[in-house]
Amino acid sequence: DAEHVWKLIMRFSPAAIALSLTLAMISSASIGKKADDDIDARSVALLQSGNDALKAGELGEAVSWYETALAVDPRNREAYVAMARAVKTQGLTGKAIRFYNEALELDPNDQTALAEQADTMIAKGAIDQAKKNLARLKMLCRSDCGSVDRLALAVTKASEKPQMQASAVEIKPVVGEAPKAKPN
Repeated sequence: DAEHVWKLIMRFSPAAIALSLTLAMISSASIGKKADDDIDARSVALLQSGNDALKAGELGEAVSWYETALAVDPRNREAYVAMARAVKTQGLTGKAIRFYNEALELDPNDQTALAEQADTMIAKGAIDQAKKNLARLKMLCRSDCGSVDRLALAVTKASEKPQMQASAVEIKPVVGEAPKAKPN
């Protein structure tokens, strides 16, 4: 019976050793990697410098800090949201919407980015897209939904206004005399 146990050990020990080595290599490789939520501390510090510059009224400087924060760590969702706010202040609503999209690619459930992007979409006149964000927010909101209610009211008001589109503008030709050609 002891001989049978010894044969089993000898038969399965190479497979057991290989499996344990594989597991050890996988676990050590995962220890060296950063988690997706582990944002580079330099990027967080640069974001804070941008926020400080924005509070001081230095919009251009703040944008530079945010750009640098994103260059250091493109997973810094808060830097995308801050950048969106800054460019929205400059009147660049399309660019702001794109920065909110970047933040939402990192976390599709970011309620702040969803709400602020919807607000920006309303200002731009993209009511249908804002309604999609609102629907997602309603699905995600579990407790304090005041911002969702405010946004719903803004979408309703914006929907009531007649929306002007470039294709809706009628161009009327003006009929008159053609200018006379000058003799050479």
